[in-house]
Amino acid sequence: MDKIFNNTEVAFSLKSDTELDRAYFLFKMISNEPLVRIGTAVTNFALKAHLPVDGLIRATVFDHFCGGVNEMDCLSVVDKMYTKGVSSVLDYSVEGKEEENQFDAALEMTLKTVEFAKERQAIPFAVFKPTGLGRLDLYTKVGEKQPLSPDEQAEWNRVLERFEIICKTAHSKDVALLIDAEESWMQDAADDLVEDMMRKYNKEKVIVFNTLQMYRWDRLDYLKGLHERAKRDDFFIGMKIVRGAYMEKEHKRAEENGYPTPICASKQATDDNYNAAVDYMMKHIDKMAIFAGTHNEESSYKLMEMLKANAIEIKDQRIWFGQLYGMSDNISYNLAAHGYNVAKYLPFGPVRDVMPYLIRRAEENTSVAGQTSRELNLLKTERNRRKEK
Repeated sequence: MDKIFNNTEVAFSLKSDTELDRAYFLFKMISNEPLVRIGTAVTNFALKAHLPVDGLIRATVFDHFCGGVNEMDCLSVVDKMYTKGVSSVLDYSVEGKEEENQFDAALEMTLKTVEFAKERQAIPFAVFKPTGLGRLDLYTKVGEKQPLSPDEQAEWNRVLERFEIICKTAHSKDVALLIDAEESWMQDAADDLVEDMMRKYNKEKVIVFNTLQMYRWDRLDYLKGLHERAKRDDFFIGMKIVRGAYMEKEHKRAEENGYPTPICASKQATDDNYNAAVDYMMKHIDKMAIFAGTHNEESSYKLMEMLKANAIEIKDQRIWFGQLYGMSDNISYNLAAHGYNVAKYLPFGPVRDVMPYLIRRAEENTSVAGQTSRELNLLKTERNRRKEK
C-alpha cells in the first residue's frame, strides 16, 4: 500500500500561510505538558472569574479545533472542506451540563443537526453524547441496576424519550446517527439504550451507530455478543470504532474504587484490540457499518487494505473514516483525495461551553505518544515546502 499520508500539500491545501503558522504555534504549545497544565488552570480560572478571554480563546485554540459558536457559523467550514471531498459531522460539544432545560436544549440542537444533515450532502451524519440528554450519575445508577426513586424514574423516562425522539427523527429523514461513548461506569446503561434503538430503527439498514472504545479490553466480547443478539432479532449493527479519550479518568476511578482498570494493559494491546474489532466487522459487513474514528495511520492503512482484499468499493457507504477537526489532516485529506469516505467531527457551541471539550483535546494530544510531534513535523514540512516554492 502506497504511503499516501505524507503528502502535506494535499493535507494542508485549505490552510493559508497564516493558518499554517497558527497551527504550528498551537501544537508547539500543546507539546509542552507543564504548559498545557498551567494553561488549563489559567483558562479555567479566567472563565470562572468571567474575565474577558473569549476573544483570545476564539482566535487561537477554538478556531483551530471548532467550526463555530453555532451551527450556521459552521457552514463556511463545512463547504470549504467539502470542496476537497471531506464531509462534516456537526458535533454540539457542550459538556458537563446537569439541568433538565439544558438537556432539552441539547435535544433541540441535535434535531437541528439532523435536519442539517438531511439537507446537505456534505453532512452525512448527525451525532450526540448520551450525557447531553441526561445526567451521568443517573446513567451510572441505571447501569448498575440500582433502584431509582420516583423522581429519578421520571427523569430516566425523559432521557428515554429524548433518545427515542432523535432516533425516530433520524430514521424518518434517513440520516445516519452516531452516538458517542463516554466513561465506562455510565456506558452499560447507554449501551442498552442504543441497542434498543438499533433493534427498532436498524431493521433495513444502519441508521443508529453506537461507539466502541477499544482501549477497553472488554469491548470485542461486547461486539460479538451484540452480533449474536442482532442475528437473533434481525437488525443491523452500526459502530463508530475509536481508541478512547478518558484514560486518566478511568485509571483513577478504578484505583480509588478498588476494581481492575477497564483499560488495556498497553498501547500495543489497545492497537491490537482496535484492529481486531475492525477486522471482525469487515468479516460481517453484510449486516454492519463501520465509522473508523482514528488518528492512527497504521489502522487507516489496514482498513484500506481490507477494502481492497475484500473487493469492496472504496465509496461503499457502510465504511467511513473519521478524524477530529484540527487534527490529522494528513489522513483526512489524503484519504479523500484517493476517493475514500471521510468525515471530520466539527465541534461547535458557545466558546465558554465548549472549553471542557477543548481542554480534553489539549490533554489528549499531550498524552498520546507521538500525536503532537507528528502534527508538528507535518506542519514544518509543509511550511518548508511553501518557502522553497
